[in-house]
Amino acid sequence: MTQKEITDNIRERLGIERLNSMQRAMQKQSSKHIVLLAPTGSGKTVGFALQLLRSVGKPCGKVQGVVIAPSRELVIQTSEVLRRIAVGLKVSALYGGHSVVEEKATLSVVPDIVVATPGRLLDHMQRGRIDVSTARALVLDEYDKSLELGFRDEMSSIVRRMRSLSLVVLTSATEPDELPDFVDLGGAATVDFRGDAAPAEARGDVRMLRVISGSPDKLDALASLLSALEGERVIVFVNYRDAAERVFNAMKKAGYPVGLYHGGLDQIDRDKAIVRFNNGTTPMLIATDLGSRGLDIDDVNAVVHYHMPPTAEAWTHRNGRTGRMGASGSVYVIESEKETVPEYVVTDADFALPASASAAPARSTTATLFVDAGKKDKISRGDIVGYLCQQGNLPAALIGKIDLRDRFAYVAVPRDCMKGLLKELDGKKLKGKKVRVSEAH
Repeated sequence: MTQKEITDNIRERLGIERLNSMQRAMQKQSSKHIVLLAPTGSGKTVGFALQLLRSVGKPCGKVQGVVIAPSRELVIQTSEVLRRIAVGLKVSALYGGHSVVEEKATLSVVPDIVVATPGRLLDHMQRGRIDVSTARALVLDEYDKSLELGFRDEMSSIVRRMRSLSLVVLTSATEPDELPDFVDLGGAATVDFRGDAAPAEARGDVRMLRVISGSPDKLDALASLLSALEGERVIVFVNYRDAAERVFNAMKKAGYPVGLYHGGLDQIDRDKAIVRFNNGTTPMLIATDLGSRGLDIDDVNAVVHYHMPPTAEAWTHRNGRTGRMGASGSVYVIESEKETVPEYVVTDADFALPASASAAPARSTTATLFVDAGKKDKISRGDIVGYLCQQGNLPAALIGKIDLRDRFAYVAVPRDCMKGLLKELDGKKLKGKKVRVSEAH
């Protein structure tokens, strides 16, 4: 693709009128080996897309570009961005938890660009479903996270089969201790926008506040803090899965509209948690560090450190969930007496908790409707709006965010309409197709 085609598509299809300084730096790079160091929320997907798509030509029946990412969520997010920019090119997403049958079908027509997790891509390669040896461009996205998750061997096996590379981009939030030995990055140009070097236009005004807990358990302090943050979108970070479950159950029992996200949940439950968080059904999310990056999460007003972040990188990634792309935000660190605070945890001021959190928390006014039909069933967002309006008698103005997937959809609707809506839709067809609808809990 030409540079003009790429930038025009970014403006028209992503709504980005002006590239930020990191993206402009990537756009100007002429090196064929690039290491991009950038924090969460800085727009790095568009940054590396500017290089990747320039190396991809017209569809030719061969794989031309490969992006390897460590998580399902990041693969989905990246593939959606690339699809919107790479007009006329086929982009396929391959990841664990996705239907292998559907992935085999999509690979029957060779994609121009593949975005994949290492394990799933290697599996397809070993089964002869895809050939990446023709790829001209390779992006190792969030390389540090891939190493942390133990994907070195898979990445090595994949990359060693790529014999036609003319562009290699490695992205990371931290400077790698060593560059991968399975790919040529000799003389790589480094585009460094970490910390103070991050694009000013990508950072908002973020307050760093300390919250004193009267007990080591911190649950009472968290409840008081969530009372003070009522109406805001909040992510509460904990260090362990069992702690996430315990904190979630305590806050849910207390009446707070909370969701749960950690690696021990089934993929569909993690996916649903993000949908319900984004559409306002559960605007307070209890999460492990799995939720600190690589997720398609909308504006977050506040980040809460229930546990101290175990590393400086965790501190950075957690905080990067708020104050993104110029928005303001707040970071709260709950500290108990005699607790050891790492030197990288720095706050600007203390936050005084409300005198009492005894008032009943406000219940979310939004609920999530599940519809078991999606893009693969030739269903569009407009079809769903028409279905809810015509068959469910729900005014269009009351329909919120619609998350349309391959075989199903999630729709945000007013909570007080849910019961009546389900009754109205019972037995009704969507574009002549019998569908199952239910509330997504």
